[in-house]
Amino acid sequence: MSVLIDNSDLFVEGLRGTVSLTVAAALLAIALGTALAACRVSPVPSLRGPAAFFVNVMQNLPLTLLFFLIVFGLPRVQVRGLSYWQLAVLTLGLYTSAFICEVLRSGINTVAAGQAEAARSLGMNFSQNLRLVILPQAVRSVVGPIGSTLIALTKNTSVATAFSVTELTGVASDLNEEGAAVAGLFGVAICYLVLILFMSYGFERLERKVAFAR
Repeated sequence: MSVLIDNSDLFVEGLRGTVSLTVAAALLAIALGTALAACRVSPVPSLRGPAAFFVNVMQNLPLTLLFFLIVFGLPRVQVRGLSYWQLAVLTLGLYTSAFICEVLRSGINTVAAGQAEAARSLGMNFSQNLRLVILPQAVRSVVGPIGSTLIALTKNTSVATAFSVTELTGVASDLNEEGAAVAGLFGVAICYLVLILFMSYGFERLERKVAFAR
């Protein structure tokens, strides 16, 4: 226990790094995932096809391999100047957006067809229909799955430590060099547990609230 107390500053720094990665990547994933979901349910084939291809690739590509492709591949195509943290956010955001897309698409499919037909009868186009009628109802029905996806994102941030990004898992590596590997892993596990339990509680409260409001 003394090892954990003596190195509390390392754990705080690692926790801050994990939270910053999670928040930034989650914002990117939600924005891109929403756009992908809109493309996947679009009546325009030229939008549906590329969106479906992107989602299938991201869902079936190992996250570690995607990290290697982005971190070492982007400089090969003259995309330079991004920090490892920014590259990690990009990788995690792209990867998670595919899962957010499918969650939202499943929510869209639960909305009664009569809702869209009624909106069209009022003169709404596809974009207005999706934004004002369908998505608000769809999001309420998938708060739980979105929460689970973002919790998985939080755990996936641990891969970033292999690419020189400060986060919780890297703390265990630092303490391993000091001969305190077991204590370090135990401390990291506690931090992840507290963070994920806090997120789970928040999403459960939100899910109950929107379910009551429906």
